[in-house]
Amino acid sequence: MVVLALSTLERLSGLDATFLYAETANNQLHVTGVLIFDPSTMPGGYSFEKMKTFMAARLSLSPAFTRKIVNVPFNLSHPVWVDDPDFDLEAHVHRVGCPSPGGAKELADLAGEISSIPLDRSRPLWDMWFVEGLEGGNVGLVAKMHHATIDGVSGANLMMHLFDLEPDPGPIETPPPHPAGRGPGELELFGQGLMWRARRPLLLPATIAATVKGVARLALNRNRPGAGTMATPFTAPPTPFNRNITPHRKLAFARVPLADVRAVKDAFGTTVNDVILALCATAVRRWLIDRSALPSRPLIAGVPVSTRGEETASFGANLVSAMFVSLATELDDPVERLLSIHEATKGAKEEFKAIGADALQNWLEFSGPRLFGLAMRLYSQMELADRHPPALNFLVSNVPGPPIPLYFAGGRLLGLYPLGPILDGMGLNVTVLSYQEEIGFGFVSCRELIPDLWDMAESVGPALQELSERATAKRPAARPRTKKDPLAEKADAGQPEPVVG
Repeated sequence: MVVLALSTLERLSGLDATFLYAETANNQLHVTGVLIFDPSTMPGGYSFEKMKTFMAARLSLSPAFTRKIVNVPFNLSHPVWVDDPDFDLEAHVHRVGCPSPGGAKELADLAGEISSIPLDRSRPLWDMWFVEGLEGGNVGLVAKMHHATIDGVSGANLMMHLFDLEPDPGPIETPPPHPAGRGPGELELFGQGLMWRARRPLLLPATIAATVKGVARLALNRNRPGAGTMATPFTAPPTPFNRNITPHRKLAFARVPLADVRAVKDAFGTTVNDVILALCATAVRRWLIDRSALPSRPLIAGVPVSTRGEETASFGANLVSAMFVSLATELDDPVERLLSIHEATKGAKEEFKAIGADALQNWLEFSGPRLFGLAMRLYSQMELADRHPPALNFLVSNVPGPPIPLYFAGGRLLGLYPLGPILDGMGLNVTVLSYQEEIGFGFVSCRELIPDLWDMAESVGPALQELSERATAKRPAARPRTKKDPLAEKADAGQPEPVVG
């Protein structure tokens, strides 16, 4: 029998583990991606067997595909990742036909059903469904991976292992497979848990000190004249989607030209992120107005922010925090709303820096599996989300995507829509990803809360058109740039800062 050495065990971070502890039957914390590709560029054409062969060749490029969760005895520490000695590709790769006529709405409904299925924790936490029968002869792919495995940026990077820059890149060199074995024994896991439990008190003084400093900086910032501030959680107004959710997911997509978003950004002196937040705010606002449900107070969005540095591995642990932004939905004028969001995001960034990007992650190292999991189950079962003001109204995540065409098993990628999780009390999530010269919006809700989610998603295009017309009227004669700031170049590329879901 081959047993992994203690040094090969990778313990989940507190934030990664929290995504496991917080999961309930209704709050399913996997992320989903819906891809559409053109099989006409595939050498030899498309077949499901070819897809399985392709996946088998690519999985060894990242351990995220072949590792699984193992709990430590007595929950002495957070769970650990280990190689799955019984990994079976057939259990993760599936095929399904799309209902006729195979358009975006039929694909979204099918993807919603797939997204409603929990992942099996006894296996590596991912699944892929190849969707045949799309209009135009295209093929879809619905990919799910648990949030304990990836965040938005690492998820996008992980998917890059599956893409190529040309239809036929030739064979790839794969690392030798790990030797088969039964994985770590109970005694080894117990010893690892004891070592972590012994080290944990040593982390507390530094965590407390950093938190005190962050609170002090926050207080000083709020007392400074003219300083921007972050929206305060639990001051968000109630809406029809800020209630308890069910396991049933509803999805919808939107896509807009990146060039138009950049033009609006340039005309009004904001960032690409500000424009995206404004588009989401307007789409949600119109949906609420049509249902006579728009609150008089502004909605508040949670905006996840990556804390991942360039030296960090491209896959694995979640490295993310969040800032809270007022969306100015009480304002009628869309330009005033955009400019207000721009000021709100500046204030949110100032306070986010004051608090410290690692504050949340540091405290979650002390989360207890049993107590946290029990609390989340009781919160969901007792429907407590319906009995208090929402912490936030919804999440908006913006993930920079590739500006060049990509190919999956030789098929040219035509569309890519990321979809994040929803939670009790926050039954709406909007995740945004740029690809080539377009920006894709993935809307996720619970079908009992927003059965007409497409009405919301289809408002994104008109919202951009409205801002574009105002930008055109305002825009002065174009002047050539002689020197370009590097940060401006990132903003022009749709990447003003790493923001993830």
